[in-house]
Amino acid sequence: MKTLSVVIALMLSFAELAVAQDSFFKGKTVRIVVPFAAGGGYDIYSRIMGRHMSKYIPGNPVFVVENMTGAGGLIGINHVYKAAKPDGLTIGTPIGTMFVDQLIGKPGIEFDGRKFEYIGAPAQDTQLLIVHKRTGINSVDQWLSHPTPVKFGSTGPGSANESIPKIVKEALNLPLQVVSGYKGSSVIRLAFTGGEVDGVANAWESMVSTWPQELESGDAVILLQASGKRHPDLAKVPLVMDYAKTEMAKKLVRGVINNFGATARPYVVTPGTPKARVEVLRKAFMDTMKDPEFRAELKKAKLDLNPLDGATLENNIKELFALDQALIPKLTEILK
Repeated sequence: MKTLSVVIALMLSFAELAVAQDSFFKGKTVRIVVPFAAGGGYDIYSRIMGRHMSKYIPGNPVFVVENMTGAGGLIGINHVYKAAKPDGLTIGTPIGTMFVDQLIGKPGIEFDGRKFEYIGAPAQDTQLLIVHKRTGINSVDQWLSHPTPVKFGSTGPGSANESIPKIVKEALNLPLQVVSGYKGSSVIRLAFTGGEVDGVANAWESMVSTWPQELESGDAVILLQASGKRHPDLAKVPLVMDYAKTEMAKKLVRGVINNFGATARPYVVTPGTPKARVEVLRKAFMDTMKDPEFRAELKKAKLDLNPLDGATLENNIKELFALDQALIPKLTEILK
């Protein structure tokens, strides 16, 4: 009888929790803050997700995407961390390189990546280093002997398209120059096409959706994968690790470059958000990842789906913050 009473009490507690979350989210608007310009991979993922996630949240709130650009994505993510209310109604999508920048104490970071509440990630990126065919570079060996640095477009410090080229440049001694300050990957694409820059670091999962013409025409020449393993679609493209010769280079690649993929596209909410609402959002996120209409829309947009749940993503972030302390001074020098 006592056991039955406990079970009934637990059932009532869960029922009260469900009703509370239903009453909270009902009639509300959930903002997804994308810290980059519209049209890029982070933006498209968020808009598709926003069209489907509502149905899995009690109360069916409305989802909207807000592009809050600037400082390589820091303005938007700083806002989610310190200005947004911790109520579960503001979701941000930072990038893994921001957490590396926190490790090295880079100015402009006003958040602590260990304190966000992690909702999940729709995909794990395979970062690439790409040059335009007008450079005449078709292999890493040709690049290593190129007489002038190849200009790579970047959205700014803290972004993958800045940190990855800088780290790879140092690890492999590549002739490469980062041109910083573009508002998003869609703007870099225009600069790449127009000849303002000749290179870009971007994820394959985003490239196939947002740079299809450059890929189909052969204008975008993929030279390296900044990842721990080769993507099945890019079996002949070498890894950065294949060209890392020194012990320091190997540590940089293994400890930093190869960790970007798993933490590349996290969705987070403000620290202090009630745990019950975090769990509602985590469950809704993973239910959305299984939704047939969502999956079909991602496929149509040529976006990859390889999700991580919130708990696993949180553990990956913890592993990143456990990075070998001996690497941090070198990283600081490279990314300053």
